[in-house]
Amino acid sequence: MRAFVYVIVFFSFFDLFSQLPIMSPFALSLGASSFMTGLAVGMYSFSNTIGNVISGFMTDRRGPFVILLIGLFASGISLLLYSFASDPVSLLGIRFVHGFMEGLIVPAAFTFLANRAEESKRGRSVAISGAFVGMAAIIGPAYSGIVASKTGAPFIMTVNGIIMFILAISAFFLLRSFSIVKKNKSKQVKHFRVRYLFKHPGIVRAFAGAFFLMFSQGVLALVLPLKVEALGFDTKVTGMLLSTFGLVAILIFLLPINRIFDKVRPMITLAFGISMMGISMLFLSQVTELQFLYLAMILYGIGFAFLFPSINSLLIDSSSPDFRGKAYGYFYAFFSIGVVAGSSLIGYLDLTFKGGFTLTGIILLSVAIYTILGMKRSLLLTEEPR
Repeated sequence: MRAFVYVIVFFSFFDLFSQLPIMSPFALSLGASSFMTGLAVGMYSFSNTIGNVISGFMTDRRGPFVILLIGLFASGISLLLYSFASDPVSLLGIRFVHGFMEGLIVPAAFTFLANRAEESKRGRSVAISGAFVGMAAIIGPAYSGIVASKTGAPFIMTVNGIIMFILAISAFFLLRSFSIVKKNKSKQVKHFRVRYLFKHPGIVRAFAGAFFLMFSQGVLALVLPLKVEALGFDTKVTGMLLSTFGLVAILIFLLPINRIFDKVRPMITLAFGISMMGISMLFLSQVTELQFLYLAMILYGIGFAFLFPSINSLLIDSSSPDFRGKAYGYFYAFFSIGVVAGSSLIGYLDLTFKGGFTLTGIILLSVAIYTILGMKRSLLLTEEPR
């Protein structure tokens, strides 16, 4: 069961990452202006955020099995709609539907995994799921870039849609025996749980970690290609640099070192991970030699690999199965918001690539310091008075 849910996680993110190289050219081919092209790219993240939150509420009410089925079937249908896009306005509508429907899948899938993870192995479990996300980030763009050059964006989306249908049919037969019978909950408990999400320190830290993780990703996606181009290298180097951080992260996720996420407190690995990402950003702002760019991306990959399981473990430890769907819904909504915020802030401030990386590095290190101080404060508060 867990292996199949990991496959669902992989293809959900595979669909996301396979859009990156092809959506802007596809929008332009339909006659979209620069503004409409940007809107078409961002519309997916916008509606995906809404879908994430709604998925969380529906998962707690109906269980992750039903929401997974709905999300997979609906995503398959929305992906087939790309073949009927005839102008920028119709593309915007399809992007909204696609983002919303796919937003239903990931919170339900991770809730499914979290509810069945042994407490002593929950860190390794989320590390393995992170490896599948990392593999999707490497394979997805390469696949779509190569295939789209010979076919087109609608063909890529149609193939992805067929995969979603296959996953939905397989899930119906493989996962239905694992569906949970939901306990009756009073309205008072339901309302309390929503407020509780934003009052519990562990859940808030998980949300913040998700936001800043993807904030840095948004900055990296915007600024790294500019720096590489300014140094006189071609776009292949950008792809290799991004693949480097992904490969490093996957190795840490899958090698025996992943046991550290079960033995060390999530707050410690969170602080270490976000510190490494901050240092890598400051390093990227200064270096000009190609070998040092690769070193910076290795540091970023290490930070990413420590941060992703840490925030997932925090969320699992801080939530219970009766409201974990809501927690994951908001969690992945902060993922989507973080990407938009990172690229938008740097673009709005009109910073150079050096300034963009420096500002991001300072922000990440500040968050790491705040995390460490908060951890020390919580330890002092829990000490017995002498």
